[in-house]
Amino acid sequence: MAKFMTIGYGDQAGYERTNQAVRDAAHEHDARLRERGVEMGIAGPPVQVRNHDAAEVTTERGSFMSASLPVAGFAVIEAATLEEAIDIVSRTPCAVAHGVVDVWPLQD
Repeated sequence: MAKFMTIGYGDQAGYERTNQAVRDAAHEHDARLRERGVEMGIAGPPVQVRNHDAAEVTTERGSFMSASLPVAGFAVIEAATLEEAIDIVSRTPCAVAHGVVDVWPLQD
């Protein structure tokens, strides 16, 4: 099985305008993924870390990436193919609640 890093983007407004039954089904889907051992979590405030030429560690609060929606969460999933990974994340809260999910294949 291949591994995929997923990053979910979404905001409270999109979540709240999504039908409650759709949200509940998405949370149940996440619960089943967790039961299967998927590592996932809700994103907290990010910190950028740099150590150019291994000379000095510097940090900066905030995200390096910019997006129209904030990062809401992440997961590392296993799937046989990219298509299967897409199918898995298509039922998560960020995907169904007017957000978006990046799927990044992890390479050895």
